[in-house]
Amino acid sequence: MPSTPAAAARQILTRLQEVMASRTSAQAKLNKVVEIIGQSLSSEVCSIYLVREGVLELFATRGLKQEAVHVTRMAMGEGLVGLIATNVETLNLDEAASHPDYSYRPETGEELFHSFAGVPIVRRERAIGVLCVQHAEPRKYEEVEIEALQTVAMVMAELIANAELADDGPSDQRVTDTGTTMLHGLQLVMGMARGHAVFHQPRVHIEHTVAEDTEAERQRVISAFAKMREQIDRMTGAAEFGMEGEHQEVLETYKMFAYDEGWTRRINEAIDSGLTAEAAIERVQQRTRMRMRQIDDPLLSDRMHDLEDLANRLLRIVSGQLGTAAQMGLRQDAILIARNLGPAELLEYDRRRLKGVILEEGSLTAHVTIVARAMGVPVLGRVRDIRHLVNEGDLIQMDVNANALLIRPTADMEEAFDNKLHVTQKRRAEFVAMRDLPSVTADGQRVELMVNAGLREDAQALDMVGADGIGLFRTEFQFLVSATLPQREKQQRLYKDVLDAAGDRPVIFRTVDIGGDKALPYMQREDEELEDNPAMGWRALRLALDRDGLMKAQARALLEAAAGKVLHVMFPMVSEPWEYEEARALVEHQRLWLQERRKKLPIAVKYGAMLEVPALAEVLDILLPRLDFLSIGTNDLTQFLFAADRAHPRLAERYDWLSIAILRFLDRVVRTCKDYQVPVGVCGEMGGRTLEAMALVGLGIRRLSITPASVGPVKAMIRAIDAAELQALMRELLDGGARDIRARLTQWAVERNIELG
Repeated sequence: MPSTPAAAARQILTRLQEVMASRTSAQAKLNKVVEIIGQSLSSEVCSIYLVREGVLELFATRGLKQEAVHVTRMAMGEGLVGLIATNVETLNLDEAASHPDYSYRPETGEELFHSFAGVPIVRRERAIGVLCVQHAEPRKYEEVEIEALQTVAMVMAELIANAELADDGPSDQRVTDTGTTMLHGLQLVMGMARGHAVFHQPRVHIEHTVAEDTEAERQRVISAFAKMREQIDRMTGAAEFGMEGEHQEVLETYKMFAYDEGWTRRINEAIDSGLTAEAAIERVQQRTRMRMRQIDDPLLSDRMHDLEDLANRLLRIVSGQLGTAAQMGLRQDAILIARNLGPAELLEYDRRRLKGVILEEGSLTAHVTIVARAMGVPVLGRVRDIRHLVNEGDLIQMDVNANALLIRPTADMEEAFDNKLHVTQKRRAEFVAMRDLPSVTADGQRVELMVNAGLREDAQALDMVGADGIGLFRTEFQFLVSATLPQREKQQRLYKDVLDAAGDRPVIFRTVDIGGDKALPYMQREDEELEDNPAMGWRALRLALDRDGLMKAQARALLEAAAGKVLHVMFPMVSEPWEYEEARALVEHQRLWLQERRKKLPIAVKYGAMLEVPALAEVLDILLPRLDFLSIGTNDLTQFLFAADRAHPRLAERYDWLSIAILRFLDRVVRTCKDYQVPVGVCGEMGGRTLEAMALVGLGIRRLSITPASVGPVKAMIRAIDAAELQALMRELLDGGARDIRARLTQWAVERNIELG
């Protein structure tokens, strides 16, 4: 076996070219292919399964019983072969029978073989077959062998498609449904928009996969890279935003990917294996997609999306198929539709015509989301099959605030949308009018309304909505959008800018909450494994105390940034008092260190903890005397109390924030804090929903930290209620064990003409 993937694949492809050029039948070619691969990899078995009428059929084999060909069939998802096809992923097992999805087929005679490796044969982003090898001795196949299989599978996709042996991938035909369709997704950037559907880009179909002149293909790639990098430099340099912010760091990180030598090297290695420039780029891109499907970490997955965006751009350049909707120009108000987008691709569009974006994928930490927010473009993500449910030019109404997407709305729906948009604008005007009015109940009780933030530009919201301060500044956002660990000086600049924008209003900085489902690739250790339950794993304060160098640098950055001001520091995910004590001592040590060096320091440091872990409620009598304030994180707290993953689609709406279990728990915490005279607030999503916020005020909560968009509606509600009357109602409901608190509170509000929208 050759020592490199390129040499191994090239050896096989050289022989396959002769087979593909022969005048024999497609079946005869596949029979020859399995012989060549089996011999080249010294593998006793090589088999090809193809998808026919939705079922995987054994089409050719070397090593299994020939009578099983065209007889052995498996459903998608059945057995190891079905698993590979369904997940479009590679499997490499030294003992196939030990895998939970192993399915024994006696007619094949495969009980003689132990090791198993399989790769999907991919066309148009989905598997049309599976190529697998087996060996009698238990052993893992080498990486060089797996990469050779993946390259061969790509070339085979062309042969199979041309011979029409397998079910083809999704067609590009028009959607036949002309009726109205409503869809939902993940709210990424809030707002309302209406426009006509525009597809971001046509799929580049690769006609030829095997190269005739390797050096010529390499020169094509070199030229395409130069052109792509020039485009990226020009676009990112021309991008205009209102002020500096994390979106600019995003673009710098994106540029770094474009100049990544590792990516260039992998494409050149694919060319060395005998592929054309287009096929080499697609080969590396397929590998990226497979890795993305295996990544649970959303941050790392988002960075892989950036790499895929660049690969799409490079593929269009090298193939000469340069047309995207951006290059052709938007002729009318448009809603852009894509599987995913990179930040630079979004910047190509005319901002006067681009009204909204719909993605089949996407996440809150994706680079495109951060840039879209800076552009003021609403984005709805995770809309399944959107590209196959809408025609180019169809009218679309987006209401991201309500998580509603209407395709081909009726005239009545358009009128309703206009009315809601008008009402929304009118309500927004009313909220602006009360921006400078105090957040005080009808009976004179003050409720602080603060905002949650994480980006530099978020501080602008303080003046826009008339908030009392920033009740939660998520410092990890700077780490999430950066390609490398942000230096202390860079952190300090961000914190100072936010404090300056806030003026005399308080800013509560939560120390970095990374790890778990927000793992940073540049901080992972080789010996660290993926966590089965990241939300309850090695994250937040647990990780920060373990890697105290990170926390020391952040503490110094915060202390120096807050020179001459009051610094509010809050520690996330405190489970026991000693964790808080260690974190506080670490910050205090850094303060003394700076003081000895005559550095300017804050006039005072206020320390707080987040109550997210239910266990902390049992030791508040120990902790509260050491705290300046307590903040309840209702998002994590809810999922921990109910043992329910808040990201699980079947559980997302199952457990109500207004359930008696949650409210009684919060009531106990509030009363304990009152006994110790420690201010307590809520900084989770619960406080941003008007009815839930009303319940919190009824429990005695007097500080809410919410999204800027929620400040207006919540302030209007607060100014309309009698807090004493509401507190009496809440006491009655909790003590009496009311079953439907949501209905009772809604009725109470309606009877008093209190707006809940």
